[in-house]
Parts: sequence; C-alpha cells; structure tokens
Amino acid sequence: MDLANILVHVDSRPRTSARLALAIRIAERAGARLTGLFAEKAEAHVVGTVATWPSAQYVAAAESARNAFAAATATLGGRVAFMDANRGSDGEISRRFVAIARMFDLVVLGQAQDDAPVPAKLPEETILESGRPVLVVPYVGTYADVGGRPLFAWRPSRGSARAISDAMPLLKSGCDGLIVEVSRKGEERDEFADLLVSNLATHNVAARYQHFVVDEISVMDTLLSAVSDHAADLLTIGAFDSGANILFGHGAGTRHILAHMTAPVLFSH
Repeated sequence: MDLANILVHVDSRPRTSARLALAIRIAERAGARLTGLFAEKAEAHVVGTVATWPSAQYVAAAESARNAFAAATATLGGRVAFMDANRGSDGEISRRFVAIARMFDLVVLGQAQDDAPVPAKLPEETILESGRPVLVVPYVGTYADVGGRPLFAWRPSRGSARAISDAMPLLKSGCDGLIVEVSRKGEERDEFADLLVSNLATHNVAARYQHFVVDEISVMDTLLSAVSDHAADLLTIGAFDSGANILFGHGAGTRHILAHMTAPVLFSH
C-alpha cells in the first residue's frame, strides 16, 4: 500500500521537532498528507471544588504546538492538518490517540521519556491496538530520512512478514538492506530465507541475509548490535509476535527494543 495519509504525534517539548522533521521528509517523498495530533498530559484547572477543562496552560501548549507545526510543514502546502486530542490523563489520551491512529496509513511517535508529558505506554498501546504500522523515533539523535539502509528483523512468522510489507513504502529504491535472523542453540534457520532475499530484489531492495546463533547473549541485544554494525537507518520488526519459535514474542523483546532503540523502528502487530 502506498503512503497517502500520515499521523505524527506532537507535544510541547523540543524533541517534537526531530520526529516532525522525519515525518515531513517521509510525507514529501510519498506525496502524502501529514496530520499532527497534539496530545500531552495536563491537569484540569481547579478552583475550590470546580474543575474546568482545558486549563489555560494546556490551551497555551496546544497553541504553541499548532504554530510550530504550521511553520515546519509549510513546504507541504495544503497537505497538512492539525488535531488536538483535548485530553489530559494517561488513559484518556491513549484511548483517543489509538482511535484516531486507526484512520491513517502510518503513525509516527517518539520513544517514551521519563520527563516527557506523554503517557509512558503510548507507543506500546498504539502498536498493540491501532492495527497500523507505527514508526517510533528515538529520543536522542536526529534522523534526516529512513529507508536507505534498512535492517529487517526476521523469523518465520506472520509478524515479521507483515513488518517487511509495511516497510515497503518507506524504502528507497536500490537501498542496501540486511535481513537478520537470530536463533538460539538447537534452533534451525529459516530454510526459505533466500526466497525473502529474492522477493525484496523484485522491489529493487538489495538485501543480504545473516543468521546468528546466540546462547547467553540476548537476542534483542544481538539485533541492536546488528543495527549498529549495518549503520541501519530503519529497523523493522514484528511486535508482540507469537508462535512456537518465539524470539520477539510475549512483549519482552518488543519492550526491550522500545527502551533501547538506536535508530527509528517500524513496529507491526
């Protein structure tokens, strides 16, 4: 599927500018529409026992984010929109954000930070519940673009296959890809991995396949090490996957990547 409609999360913190710049670049390449969704935690204004919403502080933060979004997206012309989640608690923000995210082709979020006014589990809940591919941008570093040096986390599963399919619109023609399968001792590699290489080649993606066998070393740390060695600008992974030969399943691996990512990661669930 082509990317035609992208959603990016914005808040009032400076870090928004990094993920917004990346979302703009992706929208420019795809000719897509970009919608900014303002969502951050805030308390209602309370006078005595009467609470009013939104508070003046929230309104000011939302307006500041709206102005910054408008200035940053000027190059997209009329292919932009801005929305305000207009909710202040963790649960309300997450529910509303996920409901809106389902209406887009791609969702761009920032990695969770302890001091950010954003629900800590917003990325995780969006990945789990939106049914959309979610691109999570690390909270450190700047990323001018993605898709030139992708790394595909692979195992024979529905989730891994879906993640590669979801990544296709983000990949640059002729990009240098790497497929990484990490197994534990006693587990066999995917016997059909060369067919995946061939399939990617039909999409003008030059990909190599590497198989790692690990014992004491964490599967996820091996994958993150491969991201560094490949100088990958994008990692694709099937999130919260399941199956008999579980490497990335039951949430632990996905949460490890969410906590320790060193490049933008496209999660598919």
